[in-house]
Amino acid sequence: MDSPILDRRTALLAAILAPLAAQRAAAQGVPLPAGADQLSNHDMSTMPADWTRPDVIAMLCYPKMTILDLIGPQYMFAGLMGATVHLVGKTRDPITSDTGVTILPTITFDECPKDLTVLFIPGGAEGTLAAMADKATRDFVADRGSRAKYVTSVCTGSLVLGAAGLLKGYRATSHWASLENLPDVGAIKVAERVVRDRNRITGAGVTSGLDFGLTMVAELRDEFYAKGIQLMCEYDPDPPFNSGSIKTAPPEVAAMIGGMFKPFPGMVRETLKMIAASGKG
Repeated sequence: MDSPILDRRTALLAAILAPLAAQRAAAQGVPLPAGADQLSNHDMSTMPADWTRPDVIAMLCYPKMTILDLIGPQYMFAGLMGATVHLVGKTRDPITSDTGVTILPTITFDECPKDLTVLFIPGGAEGTLAAMADKATRDFVADRGSRAKYVTSVCTGSLVLGAAGLLKGYRATSHWASLENLPDVGAIKVAERVVRDRNRITGAGVTSGLDFGLTMVAELRDEFYAKGIQLMCEYDPDPPFNSGSIKTAPPEVAAMIGGMFKPFPGMVRETLKMIAASGKG
């Protein structure tokens, strides 16, 4: 007798893996193995109906953002059956991240749907300050965030949400180096990996985007679905060093890296003063 659990797992893997395999093969000009096209023809009658939903997800992109802030969650969102994931830029011009990776936005601010399931903002350093200071970016984030079902971010992306007035009175998190700035935008700072307060869901620094992404998949589908995505991407962290937190890093490492970030909170405050002086919008 077939197991319904195995059927659900097979359906999920078939639905996600088959399109990805086909896209990769087409891009590389490599034919798929014999029978591989049958993956997408798997009997999906046992799949829960609510696993396929027409979610509309907009992920802000801006120059010098931290690419891993974006790509970790994007991988998770892309596995949502029925969802449309937009990479939104001020224009459709190529955007270069803070590590030199360049991506192409799929739509512009003006083209982005008005009503979103998820608005997502990645973080950065210099790029984040520029995004906060940019009126068009703030206006876009404020407008879409005012109606989105979920308003979300990873790393210093929460400061962009805050600059747009979307975190006042909400618990939120950010990269450890900018947690102290959350009260500057009216938020309640929380030093946790992923923080949820009503429909605001924020992730801490950079790699927390993976935890954030799985949290969102479970929220938008269910826990089983999220566990399937986690297994597919083999997210089973076992870092070679216990230095991924300011609390666990050796003191000399924390001092060196902390010193590099020391000017950042003051730069955020100066940016917020500039915004206020310009008329708050």
